[in-house]
Amino acid sequence: MEVPKDVQIGIIGGTGADIELQDVKKVKPYTPYGQPSDFVQVGYFAGHKVAFLARHGPGHQIPPHMLNYRANLWALKELGVTRVFSPCAVGSLRKDLDKGDFVIVDQYIDRTRKRLDTFYEGGQVCHISQADPFCPELNKIFYEAGKKVPELKKIVNGGTYVCIEGPRFSTRAESKVFHQWGADVIGMTVYPEAVLAAELAMCYATIATVTDLDVWAASCPKCGVVPIGQACPTCGGPIKPLAVSVEEILETMEHNAKNLKRLIEVAIPNIPKERHCNCGNSLLGAIL
Repeated sequence: MEVPKDVQIGIIGGTGADIELQDVKKVKPYTPYGQPSDFVQVGYFAGHKVAFLARHGPGHQIPPHMLNYRANLWALKELGVTRVFSPCAVGSLRKDLDKGDFVIVDQYIDRTRKRLDTFYEGGQVCHISQADPFCPELNKIFYEAGKKVPELKKIVNGGTYVCIEGPRFSTRAESKVFHQWGADVIGMTVYPEAVLAAELAMCYATIATVTDLDVWAASCPKCGVVPIGQACPTCGGPIKPLAVSVEEILETMEHNAKNLKRLIEVAIPNIPKERHCNCGNSLLGAIL
């Protein structure tokens, strides 16, 4: 099948972020980095032509540490995509970010270890800037769209995402450190998507949808959610350590998915054809 070259908006659907397109065509763009996670679906969503790629493949078969991130981004670039939206399910590292809340991420901390995270492996050296990894124009559009979804109880404009290798969840010690760092959410997929998008001069944005409170936290009958410890740091009473389970995540995801779909429906028509950000100039001064 002929691969279209005129698709500007790409959506990488993560856990709980599947959407249905109209007039769908499945295409298989060539990439020099091997196979992407799945066929890319090209169709219409909210009246606009988009490309959708299931990050974890059909039936959610590929774990986060085994994803071919380079092939995924390259495949979208081959279709003409200049803007990538990649929502993700996350754990919360803050007391005031509860299950069901959404965060417009504007920074990340990379804690991965084994991922191929550049297209430049020799011949040319690229020192890409990641001072501000996420597209401010897309972030503003998605934040404003989120405020128009009445069922969404909270959307936060700005937050730091800790990206861990996976597929395991964090130990309590690790989670407590990330909480103490002042990070906001934790997940397994934003890196290296963000930096690879920058190397392709693409805009990149994500909405982190909170499914759990990770394991830095405990529950106090009197004080609510508190940091893990021997006792409640506020009242000194007994506490119950919180845990993360796939069952809990899936239950919350079902609720989050409805709000996320509605948010995307509102946001997509507001993305202008011309970019008014600096993402397209990301390679200027970066290549030696």
